[in-house]
Amino acid sequence: MRLDKFLKVSRLIKRRTLAKEVCEQGRIRINGRPSKASSEVKAGDVLTITFGTKIVEVKVNTVAEHASKEQAADLYTVVSEKRIEGDPK
Repeated sequence: MRLDKFLKVSRLIKRRTLAKEVCEQGRIRINGRPSKASSEVKAGDVLTITFGTKIVEVKVNTVAEHASKEQAADLYTVVSEKRIEGDPK
């Protein structure tokens, strides 16, 4: 499944167009490699996503074309969540 679609279906990012923009900005990595929106995601992959001041690392459990709100949380497991420290001035 395409990365941008997985991010939307799993509800990690609300809209597919926003997921595509985030990918184009280089803020998502699959298994440590920078990824495009069209990159293939499969079970077992580790996604590293940078959200503003937060870095979230998730492991893909399964890939599904559609998922309800309850099922979306089962598509991945959060491995780590870190805050990025800003420049103190």
